Amino acid sequence: MDKLQDGNFSAANGTLNRRSFLGKGAYQHLQQGDLKVLVPVGLGVISVLGFIANATAVGVLVGNARKSKLSLINALILNLLMADGLLLAFAVPFKATAYSRASWTLGLALCKTCDWFVHSCMAAKSFTVAIMAKACYRYVSNPTKQVTIRLKTIVVVLLFTWLLACVLPLPHWLFTSLQKEEGGLLCVLEVPPEAREFMSFYVKAYPLLAFCAPLSFALLYFWRAYGRCQRRCSKTQNLRAQIRSRKLTLMLFGLTVAMATMWLPQWVSWVWMRHAADSNGPVPPVLFAVAAQFVMFTISLANPLIVLALSEEFREGYKGLWRRLTLRKHAPKPQPKPGPHAPTAPRSPTPRPEASAHLPPRNTDESRADKQEQQQEESSGNGNKDGLVPPDVEQFWNERESGSMSQENDPIPWEHQDHKEDKQ
Repeated sequence: MDKLQDGNFSAANGTLNRRSFLGKGAYQHLQQGDLKVLVPVGLGVISVLGFIANATAVGVLVGNARKSKLSLINALILNLLMADGLLLAFAVPFKATAYSRASWTLGLALCKTCDWFVHSCMAAKSFTVAIMAKACYRYVSNPTKQVTIRLKTIVVVLLFTWLLACVLPLPHWLFTSLQKEEGGLLCVLEVPPEAREFMSFYVKAYPLLAFCAPLSFALLYFWRAYGRCQRRCSKTQNLRAQIRSRKLTLMLFGLTVAMATMWLPQWVSWVWMRHAADSNGPVPPVLFAVAAQFVMFTISLANPLIVLALSEEFREGYKGLWRRLTLRKHAPKPQPKPGPHAPTAPRSPTPRPEASAHLPPRNTDESRADKQEQQQEESSGNGNKDGLVPPDVEQFWNERESGSMSQENDPIPWEHQDHKEDKQ
């Protein structure tokens, strides 16, 4: 069996063979001390910072969605950031651990799912960007028109995107297995003889479906959308909508260009490695392969920073989120407002039972009188609380002034008797 002549790769007690190097997990066997420390540390820093940035951006998007109806473009941006967060939380830490070990110690389940999960998240991001470009072009074509999309439609689009992204890299899960070598276990991608023809076709079709076609479609539609944004509008309302659509197009176009350029080296390494495995040709250099994967994971950190730099709406959302977090920490306790049950004048503290026993007893007559006066004040205050006159009192005074009050219902007959005597 052919041996690898590169001194950067070795197992614990011998050199890796060609099949192990071309397998899925061969790059975790970094012999150089600097790379064995720098690569896991760098991946750990990217994982922590990227997860915090994506979680904050997701929080801003969810807060904006609560204030207004969730649009398709915001839902797609949310899906892109969530894919970045999943990749940083559940794939990058295991990759960093694999790089720091001499053999695969994470088990068969992680061996079969790690690369499949990475490719699924990256494919979901690629398909999301393509759909986002189409939605952006529709919005830019008529920015003043309100396009209403139901939440059920958005959910169906996102589910279809993830389903296609999870099915497309299935060979990474099917053909990956643990192989025992001289220095320990290796996680390798080993294709059985009956599936070699399918794998040779898959190696050519998979990059086209997951990378070339979606991103080319997205770049084309973003270019067309930016061309429409350059046209002048005469009306002020249309001009404002045009400026807003231009900023949105530039932000989404920046996300697409960054993803395409930073993901391209990983695809070059992937295709090179698979063709080398089929034709027994030269393998890619280790530094190039490791750097390509490192740059691919950096996309998940760059996406929320690009959104923050190019979107004014997101900057305002970040400021509002930061303001709410800081105000919750330093906000003083609310003081009770003065009212009938919370007077402004301080009250004397109520004496404890053991202290009240030594106080002189109050006069019961005085206490009763105070209670009666207090009840009278409360009743008078409640009776004319809003300054309204009861209807029976108003009727009484009207009848008294008009003189139409009957003698039977006269509450003050002595006044009328005096008037009658004077007249006589």
